Amino acid sequence: MSRILLIDDDLGLSELLAQLLELEGFELTLAHDGQSGLDLALEQSFDLILLDVMLPKLNGFEVLRALRSKKQTPVLMLTARGDEIDRVVGLEIGADDYLPKPFNDRELVARIRAIIRRTHVQSNEAPQPTHQYGDINLDPGRQEVHCQDQLIILTGTEFSLLFELVKNAGELATKEDLSEKVLGKKLMPFDRSLDMHLSNLRKKMPERSDGRPRVKTIRGKGYIWLP
Repeated sequence: MSRILLIDDDLGLSELLAQLLELEGFELTLAHDGQSGLDLALEQSFDLILLDVMLPKLNGFEVLRALRSKKQTPVLMLTARGDEIDRVVGLEIGADDYLPKPFNDRELVARIRAIIRRTHVQSNEAPQPTHQYGDINLDPGRQEVHCQDQLIILTGTEFSLLFELVKNAGELATKEDLSEKVLGKKLMPFDRSLDMHLSNLRKKMPERSDGRPRVKTIRGKGYIWLP
């Protein structure tokens, strides 16, 4: 049973979501302010955190920033509809995805399952082989990346994006395909999620020894990981 932490100060919504998610087979823990939510997130292990932006004591961005300094638990941010800046900031800090309020119950469950499916490795699965791509070593089982003998700390979404890009090095990876494979959703107009995750990835990866960029953006189409 996957464990989810919901951090939201809307008591009515929290109660409804608790009923919905428990019916869907998830184990839910609730927190109604940023500080108590952060404490739970750091003290316990969760498969996913649902994090509202507007929270008392610590807002969602402060919670996410503090969490990312210590743990890479997947985070789905709940943002106000039409508030694009909240989504961009959340992705920059390290959120895996966002969902505007009010949202459809089915969409929420689908997003949750997609994130957990791509980031969670069951303990009874057989060890997966590591993959070497130039100076990058990827370990899917541990969700770890080493580059130039450095451990690179990535979120689950950033790891999935890197894996999809490097295994198709030299070929165009379209935004449509990456959105479905990495984010688990169809690409929507004006959705900047992939761009933000790639931006974070670029910042974290060391420069290549030959000085060349690691990835090329093909405007309006997608990305090419340069071999």
